[in-house]
Amino acid sequence: MSMLTQPNPQLQPEPLPDLPSPERRRRRTRDLAPDSDSRGITSAFDRRQPVVGLVRRAVHLGVLLFLVVAALGPILWLAKSAITPTQDTLRQPIALWPHGTDWVNLKTAWVDLHLGLYFKNTMIIALGSWATQMLVAVTGGYALSILRPRFAKVIYGAVMMTMFVPVVVLLVPLYLTILDLPVTHGSLINTYWGAFLPAGASAFNVALVKRFFDNLPREVIEAARVDGAGDFRLFFHVVLPMSRPVLGVVSVFAVLAAWKDFIWPLVVLPDPAKQPLSVRLPSLAKVTELDVFLAALLISTTVPIAFFVVFQRFFLRGGLDGAVKG
Repeated sequence: MSMLTQPNPQLQPEPLPDLPSPERRRRRTRDLAPDSDSRGITSAFDRRQPVVGLVRRAVHLGVLLFLVVAALGPILWLAKSAITPTQDTLRQPIALWPHGTDWVNLKTAWVDLHLGLYFKNTMIIALGSWATQMLVAVTGGYALSILRPRFAKVIYGAVMMTMFVPVVVLLVPLYLTILDLPVTHGSLINTYWGAFLPAGASAFNVALVKRFFDNLPREVIEAARVDGAGDFRLFFHVVLPMSRPVLGVVSVFAVLAAWKDFIWPLVVLPDPAKQPLSVRLPSLAKVTELDVFLAALLISTTVPIAFFVVFQRFFLRGGLDGAVKG
């Protein structure tokens, strides 16, 4: 009985080989992979040298300063010249207030040039253009990406084909359409509706929103459908909360494009009392003092800059927080 209870070494199974763990395999693959940092101008050995590191940091700092000056230089010069007398701006355009500042230019530009009226016109056109583009882009992207009708690919292809048509080519047919509407035979000339309604036909925004909706987690959408959410509830309570980043991007594009648009407001708004800043300021440049005109330009650029800064911080945040809370 003792011989039966003792294990026979010949019958023992051979020990399994020590297989590498997943973490060990990942480390081995990473060690064998080529170093991505060695593909630059300088190698890893050169970067360990103090002189090379100092030169690299100096080059990076120089490039950064150049980009900052190139990007902020014109805006800072405009802000400086807006409160500088005309003679100082013409004689010494780079000097910082050689004979003091003139803050009255801002008040003169606002009162004498009636910037308040043109500012209001610009805000109405920008907000109307933003609302129109958001409505068309979000509903169009939702229908093509989430609902997916039978001919969704054909419709999407037709929308993308409109991007190959130059905007200048569409001015004449668009003006004739606004002049005599197809059904009502009314006219939108010299109205704010005619200025911002055509902005809704933006194939770029529809394509941008659709591509974003395509990358949304389908598990959340399918779970909402299983819970009994219809198309409207799915749109307002699930898709829109997850789409705040792309909504911020479309908002920035829409407002900035409407704020700087010149040709279409000039064509559709012949009345100077309804024209925006982009149309009125060039016409007032010939009859306005230089310092007052630069002050008016500074006032007109404050809103788009502030709008971009606010929405940049907005759409860079995570877009899934609203969906989880909803």
